[in-house]
Formats: sequence, C-alpha cells, structure tokens
Amino acid sequence: QGNELLGTGKYLGQCTNNEAEYRALLLGLTKCGEFGSGRIKVHLDSELIVKQIRGAYKVKHPNLKPLFQEAMQKLSGFASFSVTHVRREKNKRADQLANQAIDNREK
Repeated sequence: QGNELLGTGKYLGQCTNNEAEYRALLLGLTKCGEFGSGRIKVHLDSELIVKQIRGAYKVKHPNLKPLFQEAMQKLSGFASFSVTHVRREKNKRADQLANQAIDNREK
C-alpha cells in the first residue's frame, strides 16, 4: 500500500556497486519474508539487476552469479513478485539507509 513497514541497512564493507545492490536486495527480501509470502513489488535503482531478474540480461560476472541465484530463490518463495526500475532520484530513502549503515559502522 506504499507504507514503509521497516527501514534497515547493513554495512557491507568493500564490494562493487552491483554486489552491494544485490546484497541490499537480499536483505530486503529476507525482511519482507518475515511478513509472509504474499505478493511483493520490488523497486530497484539498478537497471542491470532489474534486467537480470527479468531475464533480459544474462548474469556474466562470477561474483554476481551466486547473488543472483539466491535472489531468484528468495523471490520464488513469494506468491508473486514484480521488479521495477526506478531512477536514483526516486530512491532517496534507500540511499539514506545505506549511508546510515556506513556512518554507524565507522563509529
């Protein structure tokens, strides 16, 4: 319904932006799974990951393959899912949570 039920982040250490995007997705899917296994709508600002999940792009990078497989496994646990690309400026809350996780790790 568009209401935020939970906002969280996690410090990931050093990794590529695509690895971070997949890990954030996995964290989100895990948290969503705690609410049940109904329908889920995922909004990502990573066009690459959206296209990989939709099957338009193959996952070629060896570091991303296991993350992709885990994401697909988690997504299959929901009754249905959709994955939508949103522009970065429309995803400010995700950036805010990521920055909080980084800031809290450094303290």
